[in-house]
Amino acid sequence: MTTVMAALTPVTAFAAEDPLQPYAQQQLRWERCETGGPAEFECAKVKVPLDYSDPGGRKIDLAISRIKADSAKERHGVLLMNPGGPGVPGLTMPVEMEQLLPAEVRERFDLIGFDPRGVGQSSPIGCDLTGDEQTFQHPYTARTFAKDVARARSVADKCWAKAGDVLPHITTRNTARDMDVVRAALGERKISYFGYSYGTYLGAVYTQMFPRHADRFVLDSALDPALAWRGTFRGWSAGAELAFTRWTEWAAARNATYGLGPTPAEVRKTYGELIARADRTPVPTTGGALSGGAIRSQYGAFVHVETVTPWIVALKAAAAGGPPAPATPTASAEPAVPGSAPVRSADAGAFGADVPADNQSAVTWAVFCGDTRSWPRNPEQYRRDVIRDRAKYPLAGDLGANIQPCAFWKSAAREPATVVSNDVNALIVQNQWDPQATLAMAQGMRRALHGARMVTVAGGEGHGVVVAGPSCADAGVTRYLTTGRLPAKDLTCGG
Repeated sequence: MTTVMAALTPVTAFAAEDPLQPYAQQQLRWERCETGGPAEFECAKVKVPLDYSDPGGRKIDLAISRIKADSAKERHGVLLMNPGGPGVPGLTMPVEMEQLLPAEVRERFDLIGFDPRGVGQSSPIGCDLTGDEQTFQHPYTARTFAKDVARARSVADKCWAKAGDVLPHITTRNTARDMDVVRAALGERKISYFGYSYGTYLGAVYTQMFPRHADRFVLDSALDPALAWRGTFRGWSAGAELAFTRWTEWAAARNATYGLGPTPAEVRKTYGELIARADRTPVPTTGGALSGGAIRSQYGAFVHVETVTPWIVALKAAAAGGPPAPATPTASAEPAVPGSAPVRSADAGAFGADVPADNQSAVTWAVFCGDTRSWPRNPEQYRRDVIRDRAKYPLAGDLGANIQPCAFWKSAAREPATVVSNDVNALIVQNQWDPQATLAMAQGMRRALHGARMVTVAGGEGHGVVVAGPSCADAGVTRYLTTGRLPAKDLTCGG
């Protein structure tokens, strides 16, 4: 089945003299998505400019999808969605989020998914990176720093050699511009939006660039726009230290069960000894031996006190000659690099496009390096930052501060980083113990969005509120999406 978009009225399109107006008038051919899913799950391609400063030049494809609102009578508009990353595909999000959203929301919105530019089925890029080059956080030692510098330089060189004509245009601001083209092509005056993790930053940038086109914006697990992006990496270490301190208190109170120490200080000492021992002799696990740095890279797991503790016990036993420990903390779904979503869009194969194996990593660096000019160019600055942050945040300070490919990116960001500061209404929902979009980061987003409200889930663990399933924040999200009404003030609810 194929349908063609109706002609737009001037209020939903761009001004007649705007060079983007032809993009608003393009015909969208909706067809059954090749990714599978229900019969009502449709996909289309939208043409957008590669370079918005030259809208008449090269064009790229943007893959979008939809599930129409359940009620034509109650329909309010469209709800665009982004699952984070950057670099995570979102084409199948309507199918995934349909299961999480209540009927009152589904009947009011067309659920719109899309793969951001460069991602998945949207003119994907790749850099031919090795597995090691796709690992984002590396522990620092004076002995291995030269290797870290060489790795970062290699990633930058490979990306520019493989995709240098496209990389400068894979940015958050351009993705926000793409969203506005999608809005116009769909014939909408405004868009509503659900963004998760990095998607909260993308949503905030959209509200700053297109405030009159922003309707109801839900930001789940928010990042501080003022920290993008070097500050975000370093900010994870502070959140990790808070979660680790909480865990030492929890484990000490249960020393009779776990035997890690009767006081928080003793638990911390036990963990430190385990890491030091693993750095000398990696600990055998079911997935291979783990160094101390590799164990520390799982710092996000410390928010899940009941699942990380048996893992630490098993590692301690394995280090002393016992059976191999599990390779990761069971039930801890926290990825090594904050920003990736549990709502994963497995849309490879749609439209027959070939997606490079390192597509997410390539886009991640394109965005992180292309969004901002804040990355130091001198490797010695990273060394100094690592030493400073590791002293302040022993658990993971070096993992966040170590050198990254942005130090060697061939071209500085073409635009300044977006300063987010506006009165657009938005609802931020946040777990208190999120290791990736930390509570402090979400509070930074709240300060930037003066018209927003924030609902914090007290005791909430892990990355994601709405995307993780039922919570005490759900009622507020439903009320906002269905009525547009925000809470009268910021709230904390009880888990």
